[in-house]
Amino acid sequence: MSKRRIAERCLLILLDGLGDRAYPELEDRTPLQAAHTPNLDAFAQQGSCGLLHAARQGIALPSENAHFALFGYQKQEFPGRGLFEALGAGLDIRPGDIAFLVHFGEAEVREQTLFLKKHRPKATEEEAKAFIKAIASYTWNARNGTSGNSTENIEDILVDYLPTKGLDGILRLRGQGLSRQVTDTSTPQQDHPLLMALPYREAEDLPAAQRTAEALNSYIVWSHTILSQHPLNQERQRKNQEQVNVLITQRPGTPGLIQPFVDRWGMQGASLSSGLMYWGLASYLGMRVEKMTDTDNPGRDLAERLGRAASLEKEYEFIHVHTKAPDAAAHSKDPNRKIVAIESLDKGIGAMMPELLDGRTVVIITADHSTPSAGPLIHSGEPVPIAVVGPGIRRDLVTGFDEVQCAPGALGWVQGRDLMPMVLNFLDRAKLAGLMDTRDDQPYWPGKRKPFRL
Repeated sequence: MSKRRIAERCLLILLDGLGDRAYPELEDRTPLQAAHTPNLDAFAQQGSCGLLHAARQGIALPSENAHFALFGYQKQEFPGRGLFEALGAGLDIRPGDIAFLVHFGEAEVREQTLFLKKHRPKATEEEAKAFIKAIASYTWNARNGTSGNSTENIEDILVDYLPTKGLDGILRLRGQGLSRQVTDTSTPQQDHPLLMALPYREAEDLPAAQRTAEALNSYIVWSHTILSQHPLNQERQRKNQEQVNVLITQRPGTPGLIQPFVDRWGMQGASLSSGLMYWGLASYLGMRVEKMTDTDNPGRDLAERLGRAASLEKEYEFIHVHTKAPDAAAHSKDPNRKIVAIESLDKGIGAMMPELLDGRTVVIITADHSTPSAGPLIHSGEPVPIAVVGPGIRRDLVTGFDEVQCAPGALGWVQGRDLMPMVLNFLDRAKLAGLMDTRDDQPYWPGKRKPFRL
């Protein structure tokens, strides 16, 4: 009788922004194809490979949406990135609050319109603190649409700038009847107008979205006036230095009801990552958060995270290990810098290969999205390679780990919604469809069953 060892856990290694496009200077190859990756290639040869997109091909996803989908959650459950970053920073965000990502910029007024000159102009730590203090709190009065100096009442919206790092922060709106369904004021292009905050055309609560947009626009006008008149900016203007005179918002979020990861998938989850968004996302889903730091050696950083993950194996059945290195390198718009980052990560994986292939763990190596190393796009919609190795995993004929070589692999085409059911299947935890061992049709077994007692 044939026996096989059943895997006890899953390790998901996400190399952020790993996928890319082909470039002439790389002989029409992607940075991953051009990089020397003997360890990733050896890993791919020991299991099943394919291509993955967290949504559908052509959709350029930000990391928060991609991770949310890969962890098995639906688009309609997504609460907004602003919430994740606020939670990651440990800020006070309550039900009904709206948390916007916010940062300082430089703008100039032309024909009563704010034109962006620069995102995040240079400022010392002391200058940043002074600018933040000047615009830290504001009250918008719904009755007349102006800043209120009177005693707070139920119609007021309180606006607070909560700093996170440097010139970045969270703009928290607190009050009755708010909505996160308002547009961004940010524009990625310099020398273009900043945008007016508007309610979504199809907002679920249009009056609430309109009220939120009006309060936000009022605050931006008020803060621009305060900053433009600030003594530090007047001094910088005399020295012909960049102005720090406008606040730019995007990607609002608000707390909602969410099923914890352990209840949805029947596994205790942990996440090892760096960055407020990843910490907040894992926290929101009830996963353990291990806050890691980045150095100038991404391979060593990854090896340390994998070593830390190994120490959590007895407590957690699903462990997410993340590195931002490929994405950060791609944003430099230099394909060769991305090659350097990828080759460093390959060395980190190689250093931990014996621990990864322990015969008890299903290991998945993939990315959340593609990040192009040239052109105007922040992220792009091409799929990324995925490789799975572990007990019972089929071995296909793929010999290298990249966007092209993985394409004909045994996994085929994988969408974000497929990943967690695949994990349950690999771990022999997938419930036979149609069986109901609990009152909820959960995808895993055994569920929280009720014994038949006499």
